[in-house]
Amino acid sequence: MSENPSEAPSPPSANALSSLVISLLKGVLYLENDAQLWNALIQLQARVRDHIAVLGLELVLDEAEGYAFLRARPEIEAEDGGPADKLPRLIARRPLSFPVSLLLALLRKKLAEFDASGEQTRLILARDEIVELLRLFLPESSNEARLIDQIDSHINKIVDLGFLRRLKPAAGGSAVGGGNFEVRRILKAFVDAQWLAEFDARLGEYRSQLNGETKENEDE
Repeated sequence: MSENPSEAPSPPSANALSSLVISLLKGVLYLENDAQLWNALIQLQARVRDHIAVLGLELVLDEAEGYAFLRARPEIEAEDGGPADKLPRLIARRPLSFPVSLLLALLRKKLAEFDASGEQTRLILARDEIVELLRLFLPESSNEARLIDQIDSHINKIVDLGFLRRLKPAAGGSAVGGGNFEVRRILKAFVDAQWLAEFDARLGEYRSQLNGETKENEDE
């Protein structure tokens, strides 16, 4: 009796390693977006790690959450204790504004609370909900429309970074109010649990900084 070929995943093709590295260099790889490429990554991850190591990169792979990406390795110290020859940075760092960083932290906290409830697997937030998350920590403004526009720009930046995904309106629905967004679980890799545990204690400092009340601003 012949075996059913669907019972086991097909072996990666000859070009699979190249396709994987190129895809990862372009950005985050998600299981939900390309199951075939994801399966190849699971089978070839050791070779991928060896391949990108020469570029000064490391693979971050979360099989449970279904995402993978590359990041620069920490600086390697030479055997004599001095700094090793530095490689040019292949993965560029992206400086973020303070409101964007704060909103990322607030979304990460919301994701932790959502996971603790154990009700569903996808955290979906309306645009108005995200606006209210950040509004509490922004200076009061007499121009409400301008304030909302600023928050929308922060939301768009986080969408561009890949931590939020804008959802299409359901059939027959409308996008009035700004629509809905999914909080991507890759955010957990960038805002870790230890930092999150100290988050509540830092909120007062954040509010002061956003209101221009920090000691540095006073000195200036």
